[in-house]
Order: sequence, then structure tokens, then C-alpha cells
Amino acid sequence: MPLPLNTTFRDVMATADRPLAGMWVCSGSPLIAELCAGAGLDWILIDAEHSPNGLESILAQLQAIHGYPVHTMVRPPVNDTVLIKQYLDLGVQNLLVPMVHSAAEAEAAVAATRYPPEGVRGVGSALARAARWNRVPDYLARAGETVSVAVQIESAAAVEAVEDILAVEGVDAIFMGPADLAASMGLLGQQEHPEVRAAVERCLDAAKKSGKPAGVNAFNPDTARHYLNAGATFILVGADVALLARGSEALAAQFISAPEESAGGSPASY
Repeated sequence: MPLPLNTTFRDVMATADRPLAGMWVCSGSPLIAELCAGAGLDWILIDAEHSPNGLESILAQLQAIHGYPVHTMVRPPVNDTVLIKQYLDLGVQNLLVPMVHSAAEAEAAVAATRYPPEGVRGVGSALARAARWNRVPDYLARAGETVSVAVQIESAAAVEAVEDILAVEGVDAIFMGPADLAASMGLLGQQEHPEVRAAVERCLDAAKKSGKPAGVNAFNPDTARHYLNAGATFILVGADVALLARGSEALAAQFISAPEESAGGSPASY
């Protein structure tokens, strides 16, 4: 039976009439991924760079999310041809490739998603969920159309090369990571620093001129609105693990008194 694939994030961004808001899913849990998928956000990012995600857990999360009205992007831990091949064969259609510092590295990321002669992706569609085990008509001929590639601008070198990176055919979008960008600028932990903001804004402006979408990570609501006003077309505004950490801390603060409060015989000490 012929089966269709989902619309790519590239095509969704091309038709969106407003910026798209999403969140990170970092727990490695299919249950949490499914919970987040039904929250009403536009997109979610399954992260494998800084999270305990391997091929099996990514596959389980893709299956858990499937059928919910949300678009899924996956970030591999590194810009690696073999790993990207495995992600695509799992059925990942939207990639966010980290630490892309030059046009050459962007070209390598794109090549990893294309079959020869356009790229270097290994052919295994009969064995892979990507083609639904050869149930997707003309998959080999159309595979490039079924994948979108966003690359991360998260170093001073990448900012300097952003116009060249945007010019790479097959790069569908850029996404700024202010935390790593700040570190590369000698401003570790200062992603709100004016120089970091200026670098992000330079990239947003370059993307606008190129006609390609640009996104940014911004957990601070004021910062998120600032970048949206500056031209960001997609954004990440939270993470499953961060929400759970802050929420559980709030419960502890509300219901467990500090030691000095309970030492004098307050009700909390009985």
C-alpha cells in the first residue's frame, strides 16, 4: 500500500503566516515527547547533542509523536555523514545540525541528506522506516524533497560566515544558539550580553536578505519577543527538563520550609 510522508518543516515555514514557537524535548522519554506533542505548540526539537538520546530512543519518540498536530525536528550530536544517514533512515525528516562554522561544513551537512550524485547518503530504503520499507512511491528519486536542513550558527566564526552559509543550496534555514555563541565570543554564560544580541541580530538580518528563515533559542520571554521583533521566524522557548526542574523546585519551595523557619517550632516542624 503506498504511504505518504509528512510535510517538511521547510514547507511549513514557507507557508506560515506567523513565527513558529516550539520547545526542546531532552528527556529521552517517548511518554514525555508525546505529552509535549499534544501541548499546542507548532514544533518540538528532539535533542541528541546534550541529551541522553540514541537511535532507539529517537525512533520511539518519533513513533510516539506521530499523528499529533506538531512538527518535529531532531538535532544530532555532530555534523557527521554516517550519523545523519542513520537518522534519516529512522524517518527523521527535519534536521538541526549543530556547530556549523563555515559554508564547507554546511555543504557537508546537505550532502549527507542527498543520495548520489547530489550527495553521499548511503542507499538502504528497502530496510528503512524513512521509505516505509519501500512503501513510499518514488522515494529514492524524491528523497531530497522529504528532508529539510537547518544549520546552527553558534560561533563567532559562523557569524562571520553567515552570508556564505545561507547561500549554500540545500540549507533551508539557520538557527542561532546564543549560549555557545556567547562562549565563543569570550562571554561564557552571558547570552544576554549586548554583543551577543548584536551578533544574533546580524544573522537575522542576513537571513531576511537571503529570503531564508532564521530561528533562535530564547527561554527568557522578553528575549524571545525581542528576537521575534527583530525578524526570527521560528523560536524555541522552553524545554521539558527545564520545565520539570523549575516546577518541582516551585513545589519544594511552596511546601517545604527552610530549616531556619522550622527550627523555632513552627507548624512545619511537627
